[in-house]
Amino acid sequence: MKTACFRGGCLTGPNHSGTQLHGFLAYLIKCIATENPYTVFGYQGKQVRDNIHCADLISAFDHFFQKPRSGEVYNIGGSRFSNCSMLEAIEIGEQISGKKLSWSYSETNRVGDHIWWVSDVSKFQEHYPEWELKYDIERICREIYEANLERWCAHV
Repeated sequence: MKTACFRGGCLTGPNHSGTQLHGFLAYLIKCIATENPYTVFGYQGKQVRDNIHCADLISAFDHFFQKPRSGEVYNIGGSRFSNCSMLEAIEIGEQISGKKLSWSYSETNRVGDHIWWVSDVSKFQEHYPEWELKYDIERICREIYEANLERWCAHV
């Protein structure tokens, strides 16, 4: 069978409906836009996640579909191209929106959380050298903000 396993990092995009404990980037941008308070859980806000935009992920799937390599396992995420800490994400969101986020800090990290994850996509890039990530963190955050601002603020 022409199948593979894609081990995704943080998958996101303009239609991602993040919540407090899942989908932090979309939820963070929503909190900034709607001026709702946000809680950073543990690690002094220095935990790092890579984020891959859904369009970049679909592009990876398409490259695989065009030239499948059966039985492969790929890490797929934003890698070093698209990653940030919680504190960096807050700063980016504030710059995009022009608003300050009201946030607090909880010393307790989320159960099962880890401090750092940046996907190593080198194997996929080696197998599909024409594939490239196009959405960095700033572009992802801006798109989430612009695509949802009117809808979010209509409910405030």
